[in-house]
Amino acid sequence: MPISEDYWLSRPDLAGRLKLPVTTLTKWAYEKKGPRYIKVGRHCRYKLSDVIAWEEAQYATVASND
Repeated sequence: MPISEDYWLSRPDLAGRLKLPVTTLTKWAYEKKGPRYIKVGRHCRYKLSDVIAWEEAQYATVASND
């Protein structure tokens, strides 16, 4: 799903969006879980469209298990 105004979220930004601790996102990255991200130097950035796609996939997984 293309988004006309895609932008990058920092790990704290995404943690706020998902209402999770930043440490959870750090753990997911180490375990190769969660939304795709890139490293810019030592900073992780998440593309909003990737986050939305990941959220949709999580919802679809939960809904199919009901």
